[in-house]
Amino acid sequence: MSDLPRKAVTRTAKLAALPLGFAGRATWGLGKRIVGESAELVGRELQQRTADQLFKVLGELKGGAMKFGQALSVFESALPEEVAGPYRAALTKLQEAAPPMPTRTVHAVLEERLGKDWQELFRTFDDKPAAAASIGQVHRAVWHDGREVAVKVQYPGAGEALLSDLNQLSRFARLLGPLIPGMDVKPLITELKDRVSEELDYGLEAQAQRAHAEEFAGDPDVVVPDVVHQCDQVLVTEWMDGTPLSEVIADGTEEQRDRAGQLLARFLFSGPARTGLLHADPHPGNFRLLPGGPGGEDDWRLGVLDFGTVDRLPGGLPSPIGEALRMTLDGEAEAVYEMLRAEGFVKESVELDPDAVLDYLLPIIEPARVEAFTFTRGWMRSQAARIADVRSPAYQLAKQLNLPPAYLLIHRVTLSTIGVLCQLGATVRLREELEDWLPEFVPEEPGEEEEAAQA
Repeated sequence: MSDLPRKAVTRTAKLAALPLGFAGRATWGLGKRIVGESAELVGRELQQRTADQLFKVLGELKGGAMKFGQALSVFESALPEEVAGPYRAALTKLQEAAPPMPTRTVHAVLEERLGKDWQELFRTFDDKPAAAASIGQVHRAVWHDGREVAVKVQYPGAGEALLSDLNQLSRFARLLGPLIPGMDVKPLITELKDRVSEELDYGLEAQAQRAHAEEFAGDPDVVVPDVVHQCDQVLVTEWMDGTPLSEVIADGTEEQRDRAGQLLARFLFSGPARTGLLHADPHPGNFRLLPGGPGGEDDWRLGVLDFGTVDRLPGGLPSPIGEALRMTLDGEAEAVYEMLRAEGFVKESVELDPDAVLDYLLPIIEPARVEAFTFTRGWMRSQAARIADVRSPAYQLAKQLNLPPAYLLIHRVTLSTIGVLCQLGATVRLREELEDWLPEFVPEEPGEEEEAAQA
């Protein structure tokens, strides 16, 4: 029914060929070094060839393989610039496009889910997909009431493919690790697996998108298309034009980059506070820059798509994040250490030096220490290198810290968003957003709590 490579043996063979290819290139690299070429140059060429093969296979397979590629894509800022160029091209392609489903398959899914007369629901329906993602593709259409809509159709067999890919990828996570310095790939794959059933459920996605569309209706900064219709394997939402963030990253003006970065940071922290949900898939393919911000047509708003993965945070982001961040900025080493221990970031069996923990954290939270911070690939690379260098105190300390399950998705989303900000090269007033939206970052004045309770 679909051209999505579904047979387990086919998908497994394609993915299993990756580590073999890595091993083959490692042997090739050793040969090059034996004949006298620089180890550094050989290493870069090896990494580049590995990246090319990895993302070619991930793009072909869609499913969990492509989902993993999209999750990795926001971390290309951490790579050396010579390697990041080819990565960037492959990853941007992966975010925005994949081989389309055949028209007959699309029509078969729509007939099965919307009924034999499904075409009567639309004034027009474009058979050529406007976009493709890891578990489905999007078609542009006009709904029967005249609204322009996006029709998201799930690939048949997407669930089985998703799980099969992620299980296979987890088997050689260790080999994928060197692609992104300082990042442990295995927990990322585990977390993606944990979210599979949720992402396949378009009913849950529709609920999350409706909640955001309702909350941000009329917002001067953020635009979320409303849900028009939803059923199993099909989701119809309002169509949204705009410039994809990947194009802003590639060709945007400094003004566009800065505005996109500011709004991305605002959405990251305001979303949970306003909706009780955290949009958990912040790769550039899910954002658009639209004209018509608070300053008029020459100003910009941020359009947000794809609510298939969210973290449910009824009280907003956990207050210990804001409190620990504030105390770290104030240099309260002992208080920060005690809070990290209480929240499970430091296990009971581990003893660390509070001052060493503070020294480890301060460079990471540098963007919150100043009024405005310019996120750059160079800064991201320096952070990754500091944590990845086995000789550094930061590497040794990072190995002893623990990431509690409740914070896993928040951590990945924050890290991914920072990765996109670095791709944008945006200057962002991050502290301003933290003060406005992060619980406990600004301590309550004495008496405020009492007044709030009386109110």
